[in-house]
Amino acid sequence: MKILVADKIHEDGVKLLREAGEVEVATELKPEDLLKKVQNFEVLVVRSATKVTKDVITAGKKLKIVVRAGVGLDNIDVKAAESAGIKVFNAPEAPTVAVAELALGLMLSFARKIPQADLSMKQGEWEKKQMMGTELRGKTLGVVGTGKIGQAVAERAKAFGMSLLFYDVIKNEEFAKKVGARYVDMETLVKSSDYVTMHVPSLPQTKNMIGARELSMMKPTAVLVNTSRGAVVDETALVKALEEKKIAGACLDVYGQEPPVGSPLLKLQNVVLTPHVGASSVEAQRDAAVIIADKIKKELK
Repeated sequence: MKILVADKIHEDGVKLLREAGEVEVATELKPEDLLKKVQNFEVLVVRSATKVTKDVITAGKKLKIVVRAGVGLDNIDVKAAESAGIKVFNAPEAPTVAVAELALGLMLSFARKIPQADLSMKQGEWEKKQMMGTELRGKTLGVVGTGKIGQAVAERAKAFGMSLLFYDVIKNEEFAKKVGARYVDMETLVKSSDYVTMHVPSLPQTKNMIGARELSMMKPTAVLVNTSRGAVVDETALVKALEEKKIAGACLDVYGQEPPVGSPLLKLQNVVLTPHVGASSVEAQRDAAVIIADKIKKELK
């Protein structure tokens, strides 16, 4: 069985894959080069950089399995793969802790003005009075999406003394009871929360889930946090709300266009921005590689 690893994954995962078949690691392939190379492989492993388009699926006449070492399948044409009889799976459980910790880190960065303080110090300044911040303790966190990552964020926020509101189409009342949260409708959540954190997949139903209407209902002191997918927030409406100080700020790891070249967000002072690094921890990347390697091995038995 020949396995093509088209994006860099942790070496522990590669070692496990070598137990399942003949592995070739070929990263940063141009689309035209991928179309040629994939013809000779039964298994294709990617992360987020490589786009597994319908053309790739068609070219991969021997393909049996396509795997993403991470969350989501938005860079894979799942319909085309399924139509071709190719199995598609990923490792959604791998980056749970990494993304949850980033979400809390972004909130803390905004609340305590950490990016501004760091920059100020490096410029030789001592602007202690200007760096007055706020605490997470006692604030209400609205968690939109209570899957693995949403739950991990809620558990950590509870440790900071935050109150919790949940919104999801599938309710986990047992978990809500465990952390002292309650499920509410979306309108109640955005109106009542000091921080709103997004943890939903990119689907037609979730596109622009946070738009002008939801932003207009948020507190003027509220902060939007998005570490899920850029498409779940109407970026144009968000920029307008931030420019007009309708909300206090936003903390973003994901964008409608990545990288967000020329985006007005890059010029705003009331945002904390990171370059889609939610899953970028050594531990999360190792977990993702090992998980998908184990899944492939089981599938090929």
